[in-house]
Amino acid sequence: MGTTLFRKVWDLHEVVPGGPAGPAILYIDLHLVHEVTSAQAFDGLRLAGRTVRRPDRTLATADHNVPTIHRERGIEDELSRLQVEALERNANEFGIPVFSLSSPRQGIVHVIGPELGFTQPGMTIVCGDSHTSTHGAFGALAFGIGTSEVEHVLATQTLPQAMPRTMRITFEGDLPRGVVAKDLILGAIGQMGVAGAQGHVVEYAGPAIRGLTMEGRMTVCNMSIEGGARAGMVAPDDTTFEYVEGRMAAPADFAAAVDRWRDLPSDPDAEFDREMLVDVPSLAPQVTWGTTPGMVAPITGRVPTPEQYDDPTDQEAVRRALEYMGLRGGEAMEDIAIDTVFLGSCTNGRIEDLRAAAEVVRGHSVKDGLRAMVVPGSMAVKAQAEEEGLDIVFSEAGFEWRDAGCSMCLGMNPDILQPGERSASTSNRNFEGRQGKGGRTHLVSPAMAAAAAITGHLVDVRTFDAALAGA
Repeated sequence: MGTTLFRKVWDLHEVVPGGPAGPAILYIDLHLVHEVTSAQAFDGLRLAGRTVRRPDRTLATADHNVPTIHRERGIEDELSRLQVEALERNANEFGIPVFSLSSPRQGIVHVIGPELGFTQPGMTIVCGDSHTSTHGAFGALAFGIGTSEVEHVLATQTLPQAMPRTMRITFEGDLPRGVVAKDLILGAIGQMGVAGAQGHVVEYAGPAIRGLTMEGRMTVCNMSIEGGARAGMVAPDDTTFEYVEGRMAAPADFAAAVDRWRDLPSDPDAEFDREMLVDVPSLAPQVTWGTTPGMVAPITGRVPTPEQYDDPTDQEAVRRALEYMGLRGGEAMEDIAIDTVFLGSCTNGRIEDLRAAAEVVRGHSVKDGLRAMVVPGSMAVKAQAEEEGLDIVFSEAGFEWRDAGCSMCLGMNPDILQPGERSASTSNRNFEGRQGKGGRTHLVSPAMAAAAAITGHLVDVRTFDAALAGA
């Protein structure tokens, strides 16, 4: 029997095998650090009199609490300011590279790792953030860890881990018009549920995945955690190698690295603990209607009602979600009006995402009374977008053009929804209060979010021009 991509990476990093006596101990190639989950870990090092084992294998950035406008004023919220200052102080004390507010390389941790070339195939990568699964797009084993684990990795460059199970999700068929990476992963989560991949490392496969750019693959892997997975992975190929080549932290002997990386994909006869198929041609652009990413429907569909579900637990969950979202059930998805559009996050804040949204926005204006913002995933993405004139496209249409950060994705900064406000968001979670207390979130792709900003309601981007003509 052949070996999976996951198992190949695991075996290359297993310092101590797992068994009845306890979990395996894995060597960690790259440890990403941000301001929210690191301060306590650094304090633990000081109390124990320890140093950071491999500062050269550690990278820090400020992202969650940073302001995305008026940075010249500093960070006005005291707790946010203290957390960012603590990150800077800890990184400097322990010799860790840090990209904070004044750095041209600052950005969301899961955006800057790949764009700087630190994320590479075959690596083990951890961060005190659940969406570390993003980096699995490169054929890396990447997952989020807790604060005590952050300290453990800082001190030892290793991590105890129980062996997860494996799952392969194969996306069969070619992408239909208007369907993109965000729709693939939302469609998969809708099919299997938010716990469908629980306890598994998922490998995404099939021609639709192979045809995605690295930005698209990162979007898919980013939301693995929303389906309950421990991590998500895509086998590296020429698309991967071309993305990494020439970046700041790319291997010096790149050809030799590529030779090693070509051995990583799962063997043809590798077996997985679970298999799932997604029929790609049947997918339409996806929109969430409820309070989990699994509460999702095609834009051509309608909001479900509790009576459509047989299980009483499901009925109650739908009833509660509809109440929170201010929906009755039965509404056409395209009839749902919105107040706010957020373009950004570690899911969809890369240059490809901004280009896709700008193509929809170009020549149009944001609906009167609607608030729309664009928050690039990194300052490098912002600079590139400005070189291409995308900032002008967005600004002329009435979008707010901002600096890099997590922004409205998680409501841990000034960019939040007010109670009752409804957003079309390119982020990854639509939980109750995720974007602000009482805020209502509909997850969509960048192009779908842009179209919603122009029309003022959720709309099928494939018929966007016709919808405008009939308005």
